[in-house]
Amino acid sequence: MRKTFIAFILTAAMLVPYAAIAQTVRVTPAERRIAETIQADKLSNWLHFIASDAMGGRDTPSQGLDITAEFLKMKLSRWGFKPAGDNGTYFQNMNIISDVIVPADNSLKIGDASYTLGDHYVRLNGQGTFNGPMVFAHHGWMHRAKNIDAYNGIDVRDKVVVLYTNGFPNQNLSTRPEGISDADITGTRGTDWADPITYATQKGAKGIIVVGSGQVDERWAQIRGFLSRGGMHVEGLRETPAAGATPMIPVMLVNGAVGNAIFQGATGNRDSTSAFTIDKQVAGTITSGKLSRRTQNVVALWEGSDPVLKNEMVAIGAHYDHVGTNPNAPGEDKIWNGADDDGSGTVAMLAMAEALAVSKVRPKRSMLFVWHAGEEKGLWGAEYFNKFPTVNIKNVIAQLNIDMIGRSRAPGDTDPRNAELSGPNEVYVIGSEMMSSTLGAVTKGTNNAFLNLEYNYKYDDPNDKNRFFFRSDHFHYAVNGIPVAFFFTGVHADYHQPGDTADKIDYQKYEKITRTIFLTMWKLSELKERPAVDKQLPPELTRR
Repeated sequence: MRKTFIAFILTAAMLVPYAAIAQTVRVTPAERRIAETIQADKLSNWLHFIASDAMGGRDTPSQGLDITAEFLKMKLSRWGFKPAGDNGTYFQNMNIISDVIVPADNSLKIGDASYTLGDHYVRLNGQGTFNGPMVFAHHGWMHRAKNIDAYNGIDVRDKVVVLYTNGFPNQNLSTRPEGISDADITGTRGTDWADPITYATQKGAKGIIVVGSGQVDERWAQIRGFLSRGGMHVEGLRETPAAGATPMIPVMLVNGAVGNAIFQGATGNRDSTSAFTIDKQVAGTITSGKLSRRTQNVVALWEGSDPVLKNEMVAIGAHYDHVGTNPNAPGEDKIWNGADDDGSGTVAMLAMAEALAVSKVRPKRSMLFVWHAGEEKGLWGAEYFNKFPTVNIKNVIAQLNIDMIGRSRAPGDTDPRNAELSGPNEVYVIGSEMMSSTLGAVTKGTNNAFLNLEYNYKYDDPNDKNRFFFRSDHFHYAVNGIPVAFFFTGVHADYHQPGDTADKIDYQKYEKITRTIFLTMWKLSELKERPAVDKQLPPELTRR
């Protein structure tokens, strides 16, 4: 009995902190009044401006994105926010390096037949000239421990490697084939395992041709439109080759017609799992120039009132970019306005900033506002801010991310594309309990004490097949050791479509969610101690 009693007491003691926080979150009348300054009509006015056609879809980089940044800066300056970007400004500048491809400078010839850039092939990566025989090497991977070697029995030195994979190859050919999981990528690249580009380069190949699958052929026009612009990256986020390093060999993707010409008369076909020589000559050139353009995160600080706690910050974030304009899109509407994605988060933060500015009292901790650029390109802005922070990021106690909080599934809606859209009083919460029990408790407790929205934790799962945890800006804060909570109302029929317009937002719900996140931020600022990181981020969530 005694042992059981002691065990019970110890267990109860361990549960007290979490339970106490969850039960003692109290929203005062004064705090309610501050939150209630966030009004649906103002959210609507600002969102109709930011998601208007005049912004051209806020691509990264673009004039529309820059105008939006200037609008945010104007409001923040007027309200007395402290600039927290570069050199005393509200902007953290990033240089976007783009490849500029001139069709006349690129070529492909197989035997006596010549092919045209765009119509028949596109550049995936690298640059240079190749001329020689071809070798088929299936998926192109090597993994020593699993005895996987795409070049088994074949010498590829001074040859062009031909690959074939189902689906859509990414530009780095890093999509792992069946038999190699995330957990298998350990040890040294090039020794214990190698992706196709690494392995081909290491073995002395002159280039790589990836033959597109049927899916690639079906969407060739879109792929051509995307890749004909060349690749883009943020300066500082991609590893710079060391002096004297071997340049990346040219890598191109060809359509089915070119693939048929390659395999015609060969001893094997594109479905072969063993390597074989293709008795044909191939010659080609892949080349591109470089263009540098500037874009920016928008960063501002609202200083706290406590002389000690104000050195710590609660971060609030959203991405203010979207996917821009597509002149080749079918139909009359060519502009992807991005009202929900993520104009809703952008404007919610703006409304929270104004609520702080008009309040007669300040929260104890400081509030760090970051509007991220380039989320749609691969979480660029969040990655850049965490790698090159303009503040002491170790003093950020939590990050609240807002991405798509403006839509509701209407009663009777049977469109399968809206099946996962949340209801009029519902919001998905992701990640709040993955790293910190305190953050989870404050998030839940604030909602319970305020408007009692229906918090749905359906996607708060390391094995979520939608991979939502990886798909927004909070990811880079989490892997940087900062507890996160992601607020989201679900994908819908207009997700990444020109129909994502401001007139389709549920403004009453949008208002309630924005007020609730604002008070969650406020209650975090009032904690006596920063939320402890008492849980390891699940290992499957540490790598995108």
